[in-house]
Amino acid sequence: MTRLVLAGLALSAALTATACSSAEGADASPAAGTPSATTSSSQAPAPDAGDSDAVPTVDVTTVASGLDHPWDVVRAPDGTVLFDERAGRFTAIRPGGEPTPVSADLGDLFVGSETGLMGLALSPNFTQDRTLYSCQGIDGDSPTIGVVAWTVSDDWSSLTRTRTVISGFPVTSGRHGGCRVLAQPDGTLFIGTGDSAQGTVPQDPKSLGGKVLHIDAATGAPAPGNPDPASPVYTLGHRNVQGLAARPGSDQIFSVEQGTSRDDEVNLLVAGGNYGYRPDRSAGYDESVAMTDPERVPGALDAVWSSGPSTIATASASFLDGDAWGAWNGMLAVGVQKGQEVLLLDISDDGSTVISQTTIPALSEQGRIRTVSAQPDGTLLVTTDNGDTDQVLLVTPR
Repeated sequence: MTRLVLAGLALSAALTATACSSAEGADASPAAGTPSATTSSSQAPAPDAGDSDAVPTVDVTTVASGLDHPWDVVRAPDGTVLFDERAGRFTAIRPGGEPTPVSADLGDLFVGSETGLMGLALSPNFTQDRTLYSCQGIDGDSPTIGVVAWTVSDDWSSLTRTRTVISGFPVTSGRHGGCRVLAQPDGTLFIGTGDSAQGTVPQDPKSLGGKVLHIDAATGAPAPGNPDPASPVYTLGHRNVQGLAARPGSDQIFSVEQGTSRDDEVNLLVAGGNYGYRPDRSAGYDESVAMTDPERVPGALDAVWSSGPSTIATASASFLDGDAWGAWNGMLAVGVQKGQEVLLLDISDDGSTVISQTTIPALSEQGRIRTVSAQPDGTLLVTTDNGDTDQVLLVTPR
């Protein structure tokens, strides 16, 4: 059985402290038999009031632990935190409540290698429509990957499967399955997919693998403004898109993808852009090629950021937003697996270059980081990716 520790009162207290901008990191001792939150802080000095150039002190609170590869985490307007585990589990934590399994029909879930229950997103109109989107493997005569829409019960005890929004993303063993979903206020979804470790997929405009897709969330049809009005493909030439992030106050969308033995990338998405991955050399899957290869892919768009000659395994992205982040406000937070950190990138206003980069010290001992998810209240939810000892963490700047 998955052992969930602590959200309940501990999470409620942490969120209350965030809302009150409390500078205190310790509460009274919990009642006997009640697990207590684990909190640590970065070593940076607390910023002076109003000092937007100061590096914040960061508190890290354990929301849930004893998990098996939690992939994504979302927080609803009512404060409920929902996360999934790749093997096929949903769990909800309501404010002031205990971690509670959420029932859902996952009888056709395909789990293999890197694929299973993956990216999550709430509808921008969640309070009215109670809609959750999940990116997941779908079993059948020929396994595939797609996005499923669910209706969440009022008490968060169950998900009712409404429809498959889109499917047909290629999958073999489950390697390079992607799969991240980003819901937009205009009722569309951006979806990042993997190339399924097949050489021709990234450059094949008819394949949905190795792409970023843009669709209408209600119908699954191509979104207005797509390069080909009849296709959901928004960009192509990707290897394994693991993260998507919308920059607040702009129309910029960034993708994060994992490289081979080199060149993890952050890319600014441009409709119709080709990001230059073409591993079909020698009629196979040749991962020695460059992630962005302008010689074999004329017009390939350069990455905004690259890890260079060795990879760190970038796995997610979200923009920090809020004055409490001080000097980090507006930076792109990137979850890193192999490098075991949360990388922060200060990206130029036009989205074309990285001005500087740093990390969040308080997360340097949490192991592999899968997902970073910035919240409207200025906090950051994080999932780790170490195995059956994984956690969901709440990161609060102060």
